[in-house]
Amino acid sequence: MYTVKGKANKDQLLTVHIPLVKRLAHHMKAKLPPSVEVDDLVQAGMIGLLDAINRYEETHGAQFETYAVLRIRGAMLDELRTSDWLPRSMRQNMRKIETAMSTLQQRLGHPPTESEVAKLLKVSLTEYQDMLSDGGGHQLLYYEDFHDAEGSDGFLDRHCIDEGGDPLRALLETDFRQSVINAIEALPPREKILMGLYYEEELNLKEIGAVMGVSESRVSQLHTQAVARLRASLRETAWTGPA
Repeated sequence: MYTVKGKANKDQLLTVHIPLVKRLAHHMKAKLPPSVEVDDLVQAGMIGLLDAINRYEETHGAQFETYAVLRIRGAMLDELRTSDWLPRSMRQNMRKIETAMSTLQQRLGHPPTESEVAKLLKVSLTEYQDMLSDGGGHQLLYYEDFHDAEGSDGFLDRHCIDEGGDPLRALLETDFRQSVINAIEALPPREKILMGLYYEEELNLKEIGAVMGVSESRVSQLHTQAVARLRASLRETAWTGPA
């Protein structure tokens, strides 16, 4: 997929990676409300892919697909926020939950229960669980987490222009990898099992619900809560940016 001058053939990169865009769109759609159209995600993802292709010539040494995945997902998330599918109010609620979890973890010395988090937030347990349901698209890392608060190029862009720069590899070769492992190990047993079934066994929410004996919507709530716990833990390592 390179010309005689060694530059990436943009048309070929686009054609070869269209299935990647569709796969990422369907994977993201599975975590979102029915009102979200997968075609909208694909269209946004294509913009992200084109952006990755146009920037890639400047990122010598980076693995293109690793770089493209981050750009594609970032474009999809931008589209969701622009379309109000992931409204700012939801992100603010999740930030409140993360802050409450961090506060209670330090105060109690153990992962707080749903009731304890709800009490600190001064909402009922039902209201707290509704907040979790509304935050169904919450993720461990967002594209903007790689950027500085001032809006300048952040971790992703800096590492992609370095020799051998691979943002994923750069993360894995730092304390971030161990921080993620530690945060997962610290999850309550039920949530740790859920994350293993979802990310290692690649079961969908309905299948996980059958294994755990709960509804699909309850699995979604627990997944969102687990992600919030992980972000709260990782935030202290200064790897994640503001929600």
